[in-house]
Amino acid sequence: MTESLTKHERNLASLIHASTFSKFFIPFGNFIIPLVLWTANKKEYEFVDYNGKQALNFQISMLLYSIILGIISIPFFVGFLPNIFDFDHFGFHHLNGYNNLNLNFDSDDFRFGSWLLPIGISGLVQGALFVVNIVYTILATIRTNEGQTFQYPITIKFIK
Repeated sequence: MTESLTKHERNLASLIHASTFSKFFIPFGNFIIPLVLWTANKKEYEFVDYNGKQALNFQISMLLYSIILGIISIPFFVGFLPNIFDFDHFGFHHLNGYNNLNLNFDSDDFRFGSWLLPIGISGLVQGALFVVNIVYTILATIRTNEGQTFQYPITIKFIK
């Protein structure tokens, strides 16, 4: 496929992949800009059509995975909320006068073990999704600019 590709096609396809980084500057820019570039050029160039679908499918999949992970972690946050308002952990129930300030921090009173591990795991998975998104977008941009076809991993094909 690389023999018949023009420089313009390769640049346009790699621009579609690279434009997904616009999410750091424009809300939902990782969907809007590649979608505009793809729809404007998909009928003219088969290579641009393929790469536009790949980039959009990957971004939609990453959004879906993040939403699912957020929904899964909601019960752990809700389970933690009653502990936020329980000021007895810090000895604040003794603050009835300004002259006898008694702050008592006892590490045995903290009940962080029940929610820290699941929230930490969900945070690590969110971080891993972020790194996967960055790394594979850079790889796709480079390989597409070289004229190679690139297929993202863990992608659900919403656009066929």
